[in-house]
Amino acid sequence: MRRTPVLVLVAVAVFLVVSAGLVRFWVAGRILAAPANQYAVTKLQATGAQYFSVADGKVVTADLSMLITTRGDVAQATDSHVVWDEFTVVDDVTNGKEQISISERRSAFDRRTGVGVNCCDVSVNKQPVQLEGQVYLYPIGVEKKTYKFYNQTAKRAFDATFVGEDTVNGLPVYKFQQKVPPTKVGTITVPGALFGLEDEGDVQLDRWYEGVDTHYVEPTTGAPIKQEVSRNETLKTQDGVERSKALVANVTFTPDTVAELVRKATTAKNQITLLKVTIPVALLALGLLVFGVAVFVARRRPS
Repeated sequence: MRRTPVLVLVAVAVFLVVSAGLVRFWVAGRILAAPANQYAVTKLQATGAQYFSVADGKVVTADLSMLITTRGDVAQATDSHVVWDEFTVVDDVTNGKEQISISERRSAFDRRTGVGVNCCDVSVNKQPVQLEGQVYLYPIGVEKKTYKFYNQTAKRAFDATFVGEDTVNGLPVYKFQQKVPPTKVGTITVPGALFGLEDEGDVQLDRWYEGVDTHYVEPTTGAPIKQEVSRNETLKTQDGVERSKALVANVTFTPDTVAELVRKATTAKNQITLLKVTIPVALLALGLLVFGVAVFVARRRPS
């Protein structure tokens, strides 16, 4: 009579232990992923930036406001990757000039590791690109190591090196820094008179970019919650002589954007902890407890 309840208890214990493993290694992996239906509006700012204004024919100093809208292309998403479209508008706040720069990008990346995937017409400003390294996100469970991170301006991936730990609005983060060496990113044809080359008519100028990107990443989720970008872009004639600044700016997320990203990262971190730690540990502990009860019942002598 005692054997049936013992077997039931053992079966329940096994079920609980197996469930702990499933939640930890399978369910969590299925649920914890970048969303296909992403929608986000990110605001950035650059105080005292310098940029070449074609309308003014000179370098202008101004405070800049940047608005980035990101939308997921649900139809192109799969179980393994997502596709996000990004649209960026830059306004000159100081001089009241709107849309001094407009850009767009289309990215595909592994929804769990954040690594770029080359499919689905990925592009920057409608020009096809080859993605490599991390795109938007670091992997869940970020390590203190160097990652390749894709830079959309240079259209290449560069090392993002772990440089230390920090806190942002009280949230512990890992800090990564990416240094982009001088890189030619485009060529334009403009009137030479704008650059003191009156006798040469239209001239070709190469746009060169270099910068330092600093990412503050919540390590459990892999989500950047703050970013600082030091940009130095110049225009050079074909002989390599710099003719003008194109854009010199220190860009960062606005405080409101940082606060919102911290809130989202904290929520996601708690969900990950619940699925990968709290629930599995509780199920495992309960399973071992039930197994212990089964052993106790089996060993108990009849009165």
